[in-house]
Amino acid sequence: MPALAQPANGPMNLIHIGVDTWSTHFLGCYGNQTIHTPNVDALAAKSVVFEDAYPEVLPTIPARRCIYTGRRIFPSEMIPQPDDQVKIRGWHQLYAEDVTISETLQAAGYTTAFMSDVYHQFKPNKNFHRGFDCWRYIRGQEADRLETGGRSRINLADYMHKSQPMPNPKAKLGGVLQYLLNRQNWKTADDFLAAQVFREAEQWLGNNVAENSPFYLHIESFSPHEFWDPPEEFYRQYMKSNYRGPKLIMPPNMTTNMSPVEVEHARALYQGLVTFVDDRIGKLLRTVERMGLMQNTLIVFVADHGTMMGEQNQLHKGEPRLRTQVTHVPMMIYNPREQWAGKRIKGYVQHPDLMPTLLETLGVAVPKRVTGDSLRSLTPPKRDTIITGWGEHATIRTREWVYIGRWSPGAKFEQLYKLANDPLELKNVAADHPSVVEDFRAQLKRHVDGGWSITKGTFA
Repeated sequence: MPALAQPANGPMNLIHIGVDTWSTHFLGCYGNQTIHTPNVDALAAKSVVFEDAYPEVLPTIPARRCIYTGRRIFPSEMIPQPDDQVKIRGWHQLYAEDVTISETLQAAGYTTAFMSDVYHQFKPNKNFHRGFDCWRYIRGQEADRLETGGRSRINLADYMHKSQPMPNPKAKLGGVLQYLLNRQNWKTADDFLAAQVFREAEQWLGNNVAENSPFYLHIESFSPHEFWDPPEEFYRQYMKSNYRGPKLIMPPNMTTNMSPVEVEHARALYQGLVTFVDDRIGKLLRTVERMGLMQNTLIVFVADHGTMMGEQNQLHKGEPRLRTQVTHVPMMIYNPREQWAGKRIKGYVQHPDLMPTLLETLGVAVPKRVTGDSLRSLTPPKRDTIITGWGEHATIRTREWVYIGRWSPGAKFEQLYKLANDPLELKNVAADHPSVVEDFRAQLKRHVDGGWSITKGTFA
């Protein structure tokens, strides 16, 4: 694509790169010594990196509601929607009264575009395309009902662990079978969904930048979310053993019945998918550079959450699994017009802080409905405590402790981790510190009852 001569002192563009299920624990720029993420690492070196970023609420849809609206939403309501198998608090459409970053920038004269394969965003009654002048829905992720034929060509035993119940291939489509039908005609790495998402973004830039600037391009890659299904060459670089079993693209939730080689295989699939997404992000960023856009474009990289990779014998995320592996997320912003490159900022920040930060940096007024804090000064608000909620559970995080508990009526669940002795949050010490647990339990109740100060980040 030819370079474009955009004025270096005009309005800045914005490119948002959002990824699903990619924590700091699988990024070189956050300290991982074995993962290959050269492209995101290179972006981090040119960006301000927030070292202590955490979601305000999880998982996929609630997290994006926070990111798109700059608004805190925990505790969330239960609003079941027809034709959506996910039934948890906060998993629903944007409210009519919400004001999104896309709507705000659109009103400020930006051309807005949305590229996403997060199929949850396009289910009936969802409205995450609000405020976008155009959008692309890249089909085929997970249980997206894209294909129905070809069942006889798929042997589910090739993808299932022996401990997992085998789905009935004649039953209603869903899960692994639906995904395998969706991807049955893929032939090269370019057919994989992350490749399609970033290719669509590149094509949109080529077709629009000359005539439609300033622009806001919002990209959502569902990968490296399950199913962990990277191109073979990306997976094999992480395998030391000669594994010959099923391709466990959706392994069991627990490693208890898995052999060490099977666990290595599952981890390698995930790591390979991470590296593949990084590779396609690199292709996009090289296109941005060739087009001469690096001088006048803010670029954001952020994830919604991470995943367990064998810690406490757990794989995948989950509602009570609110430890660092799931909740510590990358957040970085490339800003070509200020001295942000190479800065690493400590201090708790959360998803709702992103929208006001970007709008202020672009010189666009922040809607009154936003409750996040701008990080424009690169000085995070003084928060001694942050909360991350998921459904009926939540975690309270301080510099000393991590508490996880159930906040709504139901089966009691409480865990406590002492960070000085256990930075990876592997040993539950709740039984050893009953008074600390009691205090956190009371704090969580006050938060739910309305005792949390958003501006101060403390309990009343």
